[in-house]
Amino acid sequence: MAQNILWKTSRKSALLLIVLMMAYSCSLLPTKQIQVSAKPIERQIVQPIMPREINLQELQWIAVTPENWEEQLAKIEKQEGELVFLAMTIPDYEIMAYNMQEIKRYITELKDVVVYYRKVTTKDNE
Repeated sequence: MAQNILWKTSRKSALLLIVLMMAYSCSLLPTKQIQVSAKPIERQIVQPIMPREINLQELQWIAVTPENWEEQLAKIEKQEGELVFLAMTIPDYEIMAYNMQEIKRYITELKDVVVYYRKVTTKDNE
């Protein structure tokens, strides 16, 4: 019986010793100092090829009024052979002109953005 008690206490002591060794074993080893540094990473940014310039063809506007109706009709039939009329009121023409100016403004601003990012992302020596 004394042997049984001795066996239980030694077993508890060994278990306690193993748990303590496991808990404190990491603190017995020397630790390494970790250095953290931040430095920029060089990125290779591919620059897109700028699109080719637009090549608009010139069209001919003819103002047809009640006074020159017959003259313009004969002229168009002689040149083209067919006659098609597209009519637009003065306010609608002003809206079309405004829309064209808006498209021009948007394209110019978009081009400025592309040029800015191209300048910012390219190295000075390129």
